[in-house]
Amino acid sequence: MKKIILLALIACISLTAFGQYSNKKIEVGQKAPELAYESPEGKIIKLSKVNKKRIVLIDFWASWCGPCRRANPGMVKFYDEYKDKKYKGAKKGFTIFSVSLDKNKDKWIKAIEKDKLSWDWHVSDLGGWKSDGASIYGVKFVPQCFLIDGNGTIIGKYNRAEDAKADLDKLLK
Repeated sequence: MKKIILLALIACISLTAFGQYSNKKIEVGQKAPELAYESPEGKIIKLSKVNKKRIVLIDFWASWCGPCRRANPGMVKFYDEYKDKKYKGAKKGFTIFSVSLDKNKDKWIKAIEKDKLSWDWHVSDLGGWKSDGASIYGVKFVPQCFLIDGNGTIIGKYNRAEDAKADLDKLLK
């Protein structure tokens, strides 16, 4: 029984890794497609406005996603570590743009609060897996992140925010 569980776990990890590498819809070097969805307060927030002169980590996640929720403390630590640093080509620094694949607004908002996701930019179309953002970015699993520079060019794709550290460090002044 232990061997079966271990094999299943290895298969899940392998499929997750494969999902990241098979995402050909978004490639490093291309311009980040626009995302414009409602915040928890009902205000439309556009990625292009957040990104202007700012490095942005686009984080696809959901309140119902166990791996996402387990990654959130690391995401908060990552954000706190990088938010106030100075970057080449990004006068306004660094932030996170969280795109939720939730369907339930209350659960989404409660997860933001409970996990202390302190950055300002949280959006969702409440479409779940049928979210327009997930379709535009080819997201087939969560969590999944994309790093874009101050000009809106994608400079990295990752399974976890922490995986973006090396690319962010290259942009430090």
